[in-house]
Amino acid sequence: MFLFQTKVELQAYLATFHTAKQSIGLVPTMGAIHRGHLSLMEQSLQENGCTVVSIFVNPTQFNNAEDLAKYPRTLALDIDIIRSLSEQIVVFSPSVEEMYAGNTVARSFDFDGLEMEMEGAQRPGHFDGVGTIVKKLFELVEPTKAYFGEKDFQQLQIIKKLVEKEHLPVSIIGVPIFRAVDGLAMSSRNARISSEGLEKSTFLYQVLAQAKVLFQTESIEKVNHFVESQFKNNSTFDLEYFTIADEQTLKPATAKEEGHAYRGFLVAHIEGVRLIDNLSFN
Repeated sequence: MFLFQTKVELQAYLATFHTAKQSIGLVPTMGAIHRGHLSLMEQSLQENGCTVVSIFVNPTQFNNAEDLAKYPRTLALDIDIIRSLSEQIVVFSPSVEEMYAGNTVARSFDFDGLEMEMEGAQRPGHFDGVGTIVKKLFELVEPTKAYFGEKDFQQLQIIKKLVEKEHLPVSIIGVPIFRAVDGLAMSSRNARISSEGLEKSTFLYQVLAQAKVLFQTESIEKVNHFVESQFKNNSTFDLEYFTIADEQTLKPATAKEEGHAYRGFLVAHIEGVRLIDNLSFN
């Protein structure tokens, strides 16, 4: 396996692939690698001559200093997990100084309003940080394709908008959420939850699945009321928000319209950990 910690080393290695016009796949991560990340890597390995996995906890996308401090950093274990998948994967694990060169601030982006909904409303500046680091990685790696999980669906749509507005020559590939057998979405934050808490966290997917069934026959108002009532009756979780939104605009839907794709988005807290999940309702 190949491990680089500086931009110069990474670019020198990738130069051969660029010269030979071989496709390069990029899987951006913040580490704490889990099975969901591996599903992104597997697809990239199938579709590209070279796969680069970045491991970088990006400080500019955290608006909560405590959350940044608590974010799991397990580089040695991450490398072992990635190596078990493929010895051919290139891992790029830079320092904050290497990526930001002493200017650790986010650029301000206009994502046509996508950044103002849901996570953007709850975490001001978050998507400016995401856009800043992803653009840096795209310019550094010059990937043919970049892979993002649908668990962070709003982020996926924003990255697509970033590529469109910045005219970046990369194809964005959305990969379906990887779930445990019980339905729990794989997340790096799951590592901070007790085994008992993880068992209880399957409740999130169960509620989303039930809401999807209701959505087929009931009004959006009734589906929203159902989800809220489920959480009111479950003291284990603190519901931050649930919304049914148009997949393209991410704006909350009040009525179903023909030809539109809708998705349910859910954020809840357990044991001090913020969990997100979503499900297509079409």
